[in-house]
Parts: sequence; structure tokens; C-alpha cells
Amino acid sequence: MPGPERVTFTVGEADAGRRLDQVLAARVPGLSRRQARVLLDIGGVFVDGRRVKVAGRPAYAGETVLAVLGGALARATGRPGRAARDDDERRLPPYAVVYEDEDLVVVDKPAGLLAAPTPESDRNNLASLLERRQSDGPRILVVHRIDLETSGLMVFAKTPHANRVLSDRFKAHDLERAYLAVVTGRFPDELARIDKPVNGRPAVTHVAVQERFGTRATLVACRLETGRTHQIRLHVLAAGYPVIGDDRYGVPFREAPAPRMALHATTLGFAHPRTGAPLSFTCPWPPDLGAWTDRLRLLEQEP
Repeated sequence: MPGPERVTFTVGEADAGRRLDQVLAARVPGLSRRQARVLLDIGGVFVDGRRVKVAGRPAYAGETVLAVLGGALARATGRPGRAARDDDERRLPPYAVVYEDEDLVVVDKPAGLLAAPTPESDRNNLASLLERRQSDGPRILVVHRIDLETSGLMVFAKTPHANRVLSDRFKAHDLERAYLAVVTGRFPDELARIDKPVNGRPAVTHVAVQERFGTRATLVACRLETGRTHQIRLHVLAAGYPVIGDDRYGVPFREAPAPRMALHATTLGFAHPRTGAPLSFTCPWPPDLGAWTDRLRLLEQEP
């Protein structure tokens, strides 16, 4: 799946003083004025490096404007305004708080919900939803991310100290993280360790077969020794067994198409950033993927 389209331009004298939504519609190919206002609403426009959301803001000659058009715009209700953005939020899949105290919050993130703000949008992501639960609540600080179509456990910090300590632990890989995934084909038992750089950096994934669906697919548990972007997806792909439902790195699985990417963050463990007490959380295989793996089992029973 390609990344978002980025369109950058400099405001000229002819556009100086015009509304920002008008300038965007004139300078971004294929973008209508209504779409420009939606893009501004969701936070996909930057002027001189700062996110701007006011459609009526006048443009000034010499300003650099960046418009980031991607999945967030495609998912947004196609009309501008607060009511439309409220509709966007109501359509989001629900999340579940697994644990919370004054320092941190652990959440079971559903597939289809962004973990944190991106250049495409600062709305409708898990971090912003957690922060908006109460108007006078603490700021939610992003410690790590998992992909939009991946479900499972995440931890967010609620204090700068917790954020610093947890972020350092993620960088040092001083924590436990395990995922469940269904990959294509018959994943070999002997391939228990994949040691292959990701984007030029060392990366190690430990893999254990959990269940086989004949020769069609295999449920595997993946424990991260390191944590690189898309590490599991790239490692099993390199081994020849991509994650089913992975639109970016996978291959079509026509026997029983997955409802989404079959990857779930099932275990998260770390020492509490303030007390040092061990914390460990487990989140089972989610219902949408559970119904799908039930179908895979039935396929194996057919004559």
C-alpha cells in the first residue's frame, strides 16, 4: 500500500490574501474546495511547518504549504465541519482499556484505528481519543506505535517521566512483546529464529508454530528481540511465508480471504516506569480473526 501523497508549494503573489482552502483547491491537483476544507479539518495541511486548520486563514506570499493526502482523507466523511468530524469519530472501531494508573495506560487497539497522530491527520487516533476522555485529564504521550491494520496491546504514558523511561526501554528492547500471526503456507518448525536486518538495522524475531491449517496457512507466535518498523511482516515475507491479509507485503489468499491483516499484538510486559513492579498483559486472538481461522479449520475438514 503506497504512502500518502505530499504536495508542497510556495504561495505566490497572485494567491496572497486568498483563503487557504481556495489556494489549496487551486494548487493541489484533483482537490476540490470542499475536500480542501476537509483536509484542513483533519489536520493534513501545514504552513511553514505548522499544522493549520482554519480554512478562512489568508495565505501570504512566500509561505510554504504542505498538503498530505492519504488514507485519513479517504476515510473521513466527505463534508467539512464539526458535525462531520463527530460522525468520523462515531464510525471508529471501539478500543478497550486493559490497565490504567496515574503513570500509564495499556489499551487493546482494534484494527482500523490509528495508534497516534500522523502528518495526514491529528484526529481519530487512539492517543487523541484517550486524551479527550476528560477535558482536564493528563496529556497522553506516545511511547510506540503499531500499524493501522494490526490489533492488540499498546502502552501510552501519562507523565513525562513515564514516557522517558518506557521509551528508553523500547529503544533498548528491555521488555516483552509477542504477536500472533497467520502466514501463508506451511511454516517450517525449524525456522525458529529469523535474524535479518530491517532498513539496515539488526533485527531478530523468534517464531514458534502454534497451529497448522493443512498446507494452506500456519498460525505462528512471534516474539520480538528487536523492534523495527514492520519487522514481523518483513521477516516472515523474507522467509517466504507472508502474513495473510497484508496489503503491502502479502499475496492474495483466495481460499478464505482474511477480513484484514492477520497480525495481533497478544503480549506486552515491562517493569513499571515508577515503581519497577513487573507488569504483564495478554490479549487473546480477536473475534474477527477468530471467526476467520474457524473457517480455515473447516476448509481442512472438507473432502
